[in-house]
Amino acid sequence: MMDILGTTAPAADLIKDVGEATFMQDVVDASMATPVIVDFWAPWCGPCKTLGPMLEAAVTKANGAVLMAKINVDENQQLAAMLAQQGLPLQSIPTVVAFYQGRPVDMFQGAVPQSEIEAFVKRLAESAGGSADGGLGDAIAAAEQMLEEGAVEDAAQTFAAVIGEDDKSAAAYAGLARAHIALGDVEQAEAVLNGAPAEISEAAEIEAARAQIELARQAANSGPLGELQAAVDADPADHQARFDLAQAMHAAGDAEGAVDALLELFRQDRDWNDGAAKTQLFTIFDALKPNDPIVLNGRRKLSSMIFA
Repeated sequence: MMDILGTTAPAADLIKDVGEATFMQDVVDASMATPVIVDFWAPWCGPCKTLGPMLEAAVTKANGAVLMAKINVDENQQLAAMLAQQGLPLQSIPTVVAFYQGRPVDMFQGAVPQSEIEAFVKRLAESAGGSADGGLGDAIAAAEQMLEEGAVEDAAQTFAAVIGEDDKSAAAYAGLARAHIALGDVEQAEAVLNGAPAEISEAAEIEAARAQIELARQAANSGPLGELQAAVDADPADHQARFDLAQAMHAAGDAEGAVDALLELFRQDRDWNDGAAKTQLFTIFDALKPNDPIVLNGRRKLSSMIFA
């Protein structure tokens, strides 16, 4: 955080060890004004020892645009259990969850490259109106709203303009790709992502757009929903029919139904077709926002089956 002399605030003001007694104050309340990244870790977790310092470096570099809370799950088991009951997938660590205005808005799990961590922090800062990017974050937010409202061509032009100003903006590349998907041009969407610089090619936004391209291709080849549902009803053990039904459901806009169908397939035979159900679930999860209830509930149910 910058003071009136323009110096950087001490790391202690940006990064805190948080427990059950201080969670409401240092995470929920603090996030009402400034996004808070919560790192769930444990001393025995090898990847945590690598990820933690990388996160701290990215948060410090952001100069107060985001804060960070570190929660040792071994010392705060009751808090972790309570958050898991509320939908956070804390069955494995490291898990990193971003809170803004009192609720989870983004997350990732496992060790990720430094570039992805920096993109995560930047995206969070931009979502809160951070101005370190010269206003490009506002332009991206405006383009996202255009896309949501159906002004797809205007959104595409805005995303392209942002790329013209910042060719390392993973959010802009992903947004432009999604605009082309909405326009029905999957090939051009893929070309956009293939043209992104190598250093952002594994950013979360890019991976999400790639998942959406895969789902769009599946939608173009999906079978008739009614016939597939009838086939599953006639033979609940017909794994191929259930898998095809899930694809058809997603193509029809029923992501939750698709996830439920794939979870049932995984429950019946997790190894069917080289684990196709799990792979398809992750494709759907990647295509949605990390804090989407469909993702949070789906991951929790899948984890309970895996570790049962």
